[in-house]
Amino acid sequence: MIKLVLTGLWVCAVTLASVYFSVQTATAPAISPDDAKKAQQEFVKGEAINVPVIASGQVTGYFITRISFMMEKGKASTLQAPLAALTTDELYSLLVGNKMIDIAHVTSFDVAAFRNDIKKNMNERLGGDYVADVLIEQLDYISKEQIGNGDASGKRTVKPVKIVEGSAAPDAAPAH
Repeated sequence: MIKLVLTGLWVCAVTLASVYFSVQTATAPAISPDDAKKAQQEFVKGEAINVPVIASGQVTGYFITRISFMMEKGKASTLQAPLAALTTDELYSLLVGNKMIDIAHVTSFDVAAFRNDIKKNMNERLGGDYVADVLIEQLDYISKEQIGNGDASGKRTVKPVKIVEGSAAPDAAPAH
């Protein structure tokens, strides 16, 4: 009977020791800095914005854009000015004022510089590091000739010039 009790105590001691050492040596999976950064951001879906291209005092076509942002969680709701209005103004400045895109030489367009300019200028206007990343969902150009004269009887399909092939938006719910 004493052997049976001592064997039971020995089994309990070995089990407790193995559990203690396994808990001490176990480590949590390392979280990469990029994953930690992405967990603190939220997707803010942009609106479709049409920016006219003006040359010689006349509209020659339109840029059709949809720019979305990755922002720090909660910061989008604290903005004083509407994000859509600021985005529209920034696109007018870059596409019409600075003429960042030369329609005749679309292949020379620097997408990274365009994204960086939007991010830098938006953060300056908002007064902090609100915008973490700029996502170009759509950036197309349609000339005035492709649109026609505004006559609804034409009913033809217009194929815009793709300037940037947009990436799919994250599955995150849009913030307002």
